[in-house]
Amino acid sequence: MATIKDVAAKAHVSTATVSRILNYDKTLSVPEETRNTVFQAAKELNYIKKRKLLKNQFTLGMVQWYSLQQELDDPYYLQIRQGIENFCIQNNIHLIRTFKNDDLGELKNVDGLICIGKFSKPEQDDFKKLSSHIIFLDMLSDDYLDSTITLDFYHAVNDVMDYLVSLNHHKIGFLGGKEYLNDQSVYHDLRKEIFESYCRKHDIEYLPYVKEDLFTVESGYAMMSELIQANNLPTAIFCASDPIAFGAMRALNEHNIRIPEDISIVGFDDIKQASFTTPPLTTVYAPTTQMGEYGANIVYHLLSQYDSSSALHITIPCTLIERESTKKI
Repeated sequence: MATIKDVAAKAHVSTATVSRILNYDKTLSVPEETRNTVFQAAKELNYIKKRKLLKNQFTLGMVQWYSLQQELDDPYYLQIRQGIENFCIQNNIHLIRTFKNDDLGELKNVDGLICIGKFSKPEQDDFKKLSSHIIFLDMLSDDYLDSTITLDFYHAVNDVMDYLVSLNHHKIGFLGGKEYLNDQSVYHDLRKEIFESYCRKHDIEYLPYVKEDLFTVESGYAMMSELIQANNLPTAIFCASDPIAFGAMRALNEHNIRIPEDISIVGFDDIKQASFTTPPLTTVYAPTTQMGEYGANIVYHLLSQYDSSSALHITIPCTLIERESTKKI
């Protein structure tokens, strides 16, 4: 059986650090990459933490559809997970963290379950076999009996478009991403639909400037490069995520296209790096950490104590953050 020393050796940290990370010590300040390395080492070694359970202690299961590497590349889902972990630490809840391709057997005795991200119908059915006290974060479900927490894309996108129109932009592009489910179907992203509906309603020129790929920096760079090569840029671009915006900004900079003098850029998420780009990125703040905290709170206080057929559908508002990447024309 693996020991804490084995985990420390594999993760290249001290045993004290391993102990504090595995016990979710909120006073410990270490990089998130170090935390992930320790959790991954413990998993690979099948390390079982010795712990004294409180009487009737609540055990919460969590399934993250992103991998550890994807979390590092795009912290959107990482922040949701951290919200869940914060709530569990504050309320002495035992948390079992798993990722999409892990063995779900680890979750068979949980008291409640949180699923982060986008899952196919068969995957959702498998989760429901593990617990009737379940909530899906950042995913709309076709089953109205499923409890869900999602972002208010309708008002967020309309706020962005109203803002750009107020700056006299009437040629506006959209760089979006596709999220593929386990069955290779594409999850329907409301942002593009709402954007196009707004443009049609307000006579905005948009069709030549709409592209979709993935929610990555590389995709943002590639999509913007295609628009630049077509030599027909809009006056503003709305990106469906900050990483997409980062890639788009790099492509523009490489071609000496000035932001915001030549083109305005708006992102979505307001991850930490957004305020450190050149220029700082105007974006939509998505309260992802709060989404995680709310999800854990609801499973712990409501779904586990009341009739699970009483589903909750919660939509969290977002806020436009104006910085220097946008300009009136």
